[in-house]
Amino acid sequence: MGGHSHWAGIKHKKAIVDAKRGKAWTKIVREITIAAKMGGSDPASNPRLRKAIDDAKAANMPADNIKRAVMKGTGELPGAVYEELVYEGYAPAGVAVLVEVTTDNRNRTGGEIGLIFSKNGGNKGEAGCVAWMFKPKSLLVIPRSAVKDEDTLISQALDLGADDVMTDSNDVYEIYGDPKSLEGLKTGLEAAKYPITAAEVTMKPENTVPVDENKAPQVLKLIEQLEEHDDVKNVYANFDIPDQILAKLGS
Repeated sequence: MGGHSHWAGIKHKKAIVDAKRGKAWTKIVREITIAAKMGGSDPASNPRLRKAIDDAKAANMPADNIKRAVMKGTGELPGAVYEELVYEGYAPAGVAVLVEVTTDNRNRTGGEIGLIFSKNGGNKGEAGCVAWMFKPKSLLVIPRSAVKDEDTLISQALDLGADDVMTDSNDVYEIYGDPKSLEGLKTGLEAAKYPITAAEVTMKPENTVPVDENKAPQVLKLIEQLEEHDDVKNVYANFDIPDQILAKLGS
């Protein structure tokens, strides 16, 4: 039901590996801290905190670490003061990139993000230069191998309030909806016995930029280096790299 960059599927496969290696802990702790600061310490009434704690558990984070992060957010324990920022720019081939960060030093982080862009053939732009190309959406990822009938999945997802179901990836289905529909979609699809490997609010590009085999390695390297930065929470891009090129590159 429409083309996409397949980045959601790639990103979540990588996130699973990173979680197993413990790489994700630092970023999850920051997310728990901010979520608790903004919405309180009760996951039942704070969906953002609930999601962050679920991510922490999936990454095998000890309960004590989670508790301390919550307490830092509520001010019960001392800790760094984080702020959330968004940087915008372009990767090679004119690909638009949004970078969400959580930082305790915006000058340091801004300089380092700019350096990553410039070293990889891109450039960090002014606020607003690409944000208009993306819209917030709920996203659920389901492995293609777990779906017996594609038409049934699409019908059930749309009945639950989904806006679109991306079927063009070899590995996963990407189900999109209004950000407020995330909980309902997740609950309904789980009730229908679909295994969900990711459920989050994302930024979906309105249009995509086709990237050929020559530019694809540069684009992916830039995205990967941004994602590996400790302060980076999420990276969104509007590239469209065909599965066969991704497979050839070993993504």
